Amino acid sequence: MSQGFRVSRNASLKFLNTFGIDVAADTLIEIDELDAFEAAISAHESADLLLLGSGSNVVFVAPPASVLRIVDESVSGTDMGNGQIRVSCAAGKSWHEFVMQTLENGWYGLENLALIPGTVGASPVQNIGAYGVEVMDRIAHVEAWDRRAGMPVTFMHDACEFSYRDSRFKHEPDRYFITRVEFNLSTQPQLVLDYAGIRDALTRAGVSEPTPVDVAQAVIRERLRKLPDPQVIGNAGSFFKNPILSDAFSEALAAKYPQMPTHPSGIEGTRKLSAAWLIEQSGMKGYTRGKAGVSDRHALVLVNHGGASGSEVLQVARDVAEAVEQKFGVPLHPEPRLIGGHW
Repeated sequence: MSQGFRVSRNASLKFLNTFGIDVAADTLIEIDELDAFEAAISAHESADLLLLGSGSNVVFVAPPASVLRIVDESVSGTDMGNGQIRVSCAAGKSWHEFVMQTLENGWYGLENLALIPGTVGASPVQNIGAYGVEVMDRIAHVEAWDRRAGMPVTFMHDACEFSYRDSRFKHEPDRYFITRVEFNLSTQPQLVLDYAGIRDALTRAGVSEPTPVDVAQAVIRERLRKLPDPQVIGNAGSFFKNPILSDAFSEALAAKYPQMPTHPSGIEGTRKLSAAWLIEQSGMKGYTRGKAGVSDRHALVLVNHGGASGSEVLQVARDVAEAVEQKFGVPLHPEPRLIGGHW
């Protein structure tokens, strides 16, 4: 260790991405203390430097030259009065561990987002969401390093430009390195239970008056039941965004396919479709090509059956999108970032 960060050469990234794609970076910089961030990036800044969290939202189509990881996991909370808690967390903290720590501390609001893979620093980038809650609902501000300006910056909530699975950080992934995120949480539970599956999961568990911890446990059980574990088979969770289409297009499609589920998108004049349903109805659930494929447990999840390259994963994704577009006329777009490749 040197001044709060470490540097490794020819570093394997196989266990630093949940797809388990076996690539190596020429240089890996790991920051143990955020106070050392400026010194580390000043010493190792380069145009191809990639900020990597837990690798749960990337596909390495080609190996990156240089990788920067924040390992700092510090968490602190400030009582803002009236039951409101401002929680600050370093980017390197595991998202799920962070959610469970907030619950242990009696800080509520993130329980529906339990067991989502990734780090706290990655959570604002694609505005992670599940079971009726998006992380933008809880974010106060985001701290980052602006590579263009060569200085730290803070983005208040509105400046983050959040939308469904999107943010300003996703559109400029090589400009901003997120270092810390602050959340508005509460000591008074305000449970979100209306999303499909939550109440059923609580009922199956025999819970009639749920607490935030009960909700988190229900979400965990549902995710484990539906989604393959990256520790068992390489994957990056949901690979495709649920498409958002105009009301007119959605209604025309629903008239042709009455069983097709649609949901409110939060955007006037549009509806959100289930990408998983579209993929399954296109006959692509369980599809395999080479060493990559579509999970036979959940159509939205692409998997590495063992030894797959990023190119193989990308080809499977393209096959799936082509099948859906041919059958339904609906384009699909990936959630993970393609490193060294394009959609």
